[in-house]
Amino acid sequence: MNEEMAWALQAQHGSDEAFTQLVEAYQTHVYNMCYRMLGDAESAEDAAQETFLRAYQHLHRYDQKRPFATWLLSIAAHYCIDRLRKRKFSMISMDADEGEDSLDLPDADAPNPESEMMHSEQRERIQGLLKRLDGTDRAAIIMRYWNDCSESEIAEALQLTVSAVKSRLHRARRELAGLWQEERPRPKPERRPHESPAF
Repeated sequence: MNEEMAWALQAQHGSDEAFTQLVEAYQTHVYNMCYRMLGDAESAEDAAQETFLRAYQHLHRYDQKRPFATWLLSIAAHYCIDRLRKRKFSMISMDADEGEDSLDLPDADAPNPESEMMHSEQRERIQGLLKRLDGTDRAAIIMRYWNDCSESEIAEALQLTVSAVKSRLHRARRELAGLWQEERPRPKPERRPHESPAF
């Protein structure tokens, strides 16, 4: 039995200290999942807190045959999908000050500020593309490529079949690739010195 599983077992038997250990072990994973799903730091922080609150309230439902991380990420994914659905029907935009609270701090080992800026722009662009995916597809992509979950773990977490997960991942990858190509900046054609500006 690994350490996380032991903490989960102790937490199920009422140990608040063990649950605190689980929070400390998984808070970054949960926050990152919520941030990539919701797109802004404040909403992600609220969603991560709600995820741990729900996990604590429903610890008795945790099946020890499953990895604790998968169970926890499924709570986060479902909560974020619900938030995204509510957001669609809301008349008030929750993305008004998107990007202001970004936690992307410059890497101390970055070779230079220019490359760091390029990486930051690329991360923002990827985040923007993720926002255009359906909530369930977004959760599947994030769980697969940011949390290294297997297709069967994603299926279990999102209550889908493995073939549905494969289909969603394939479709979402194709959609992201298409969006990436669409948004790629096109180089302006160079004008020869003797040509008119109209051409």
